[in-house]
Amino acid sequence: MAAFRVLQVFTIMNRGGAESMIMNYYRKIDKDKVQFDFLVFRKEKAAFDDEIEHLGGKIFKLDPINPLFPKSSYNDLRIFFDTHQDYSVIHSHLNTFSSFPLKVASEFNIPCRIAHAHIALDKVSLKSLVTQKESLPEVIKKIIKLHLKKSIHRYTTHYFSCGRKAGEWLFGKSTPFFTMNNAIDTEKFRFDPVLRKKYREKSGIDKELVIGHIGRFDSQKNHIFLLQIFTSLLDINPNSKLVLIGDGSLKNEIEKETKIRSIDDKVEFLGVRTDIPELCQMMDVFVFPSFYEGLPVTLIEAQAAGLRVLAADTITEEVRLSNLIEFLSLKESPEFWAKKILDMDITTRSNTQKLIVDRGYDIYSNTLQMQEFYLQQNNN
Repeated sequence: MAAFRVLQVFTIMNRGGAESMIMNYYRKIDKDKVQFDFLVFRKEKAAFDDEIEHLGGKIFKLDPINPLFPKSSYNDLRIFFDTHQDYSVIHSHLNTFSSFPLKVASEFNIPCRIAHAHIALDKVSLKSLVTQKESLPEVIKKIIKLHLKKSIHRYTTHYFSCGRKAGEWLFGKSTPFFTMNNAIDTEKFRFDPVLRKKYREKSGIDKELVIGHIGRFDSQKNHIFLLQIFTSLLDINPNSKLVLIGDGSLKNEIEKETKIRSIDDKVEFLGVRTDIPELCQMMDVFVFPSFYEGLPVTLIEAQAAGLRVLAADTITEEVRLSNLIEFLSLKESPEFWAKKILDMDITTRSNTQKLIVDRGYDIYSNTLQMQEFYLQQNNN
């Protein structure tokens, strides 16, 4: 009997938080029973494409959704669903843009149409739309995204979210939704002092204080403030290093900023990496000053690796799975953040694997639950 195929919808399958989350599920799901295919809206090759195809998934690529001129996007989607009528479950991870594929899926009577919330905007982030040097068209697009929230209910049959805050933001507080945890393979991230020593030696790190950050170079992630924090940290502790993992449209700008601040010799840009568990072992403190998030899988991974975490209080408290994480206001000065980093106890580091499993973020049990949901839709 052929596996039941579920259509996952993303912008592009690069190593973002939501994309990494669904790949964690995809690797563990029983592909004799459930298989994933992917509909994306960028035509260039993405980081996960080869792995998806190796796992038996198909990737369908359409032109980017243009909310300013949506007619062509709707036409592309109608052509796609007209020629691919074998899906009964469509699981969209586009946040407010989910209304595009779900609207057309409803026209083709696809019975299970899932909208999945991955971010939660707030007043701070709304203000950031016009303060982060973005072009007017980009600001307009983001404003349109906020308005698209209202139409999602017309086309959605099932509401999913990474957490309470994201779900309430996208769907409203009166709409029930299922929380699909941003689960990880806890065994891979389990603290290992031998591996930590090996990776630090490999990277030429001796006694430096290593500050880590994982995230695409986008205004949302607030890299400029992160550099301000690190500059202040160097004033107090010159024997420090900042490791930035990821890629994105603002990477060149951030690289230039390190040169302007004369800290480029202290900042490493590692790009997109596949050895995230090992790199987390190497770090001492994970700093995450985003303007907005949903429930970041990177903060689950950092705690699973036993890392101390300092994050913006714009991020949901749901991500606090241990006493390793502290939240600070973005209104506090970079100097205040830097001193808080130095106040953290990095001399002790323990195995937090059981704690993360007990809190419900281990990938094995979560995958079984998700698999059962998909199979139930097939039987309906």
